[in-house]
Amino acid sequence: MRTALVFRNNELAGRLSEADGQYLFRYEDVYFFNSGKKPVSLTMPKMQQEFRSRSLFPVFFNMLAEGANKKLQCRRHQIDENDYFSLLLKTAGKDSTGCITIREIVL
Repeated sequence: MRTALVFRNNELAGRLSEADGQYLFRYEDVYFFNSGKKPVSLTMPKMQQEFRSRSLFPVFFNMLAEGANKKLQCRRHQIDENDYFSLLLKTAGKDSTGCITIREIVL
């Protein structure tokens, strides 16, 4: 299983994991129960604390580059172009557009 921390405006909002061909996003308890905190996406409302999917959730998939930029990133980081989770871990940690950033948990 691979896991990453998901931040919204530099505040820990949840954890994104990939295991056995399935993705899991879970809001952190402190973030989830704070009514003043916004969801990471309209498609992942805070009415539900855990989400599962066979494909990478749209909010995270849309953070990935496309076309020539994606090819360049994959070549630079030696990542298969279909390994969306690895690409997200390598490219969405600092200079991402919007309020969501991803940081890999290294054990």
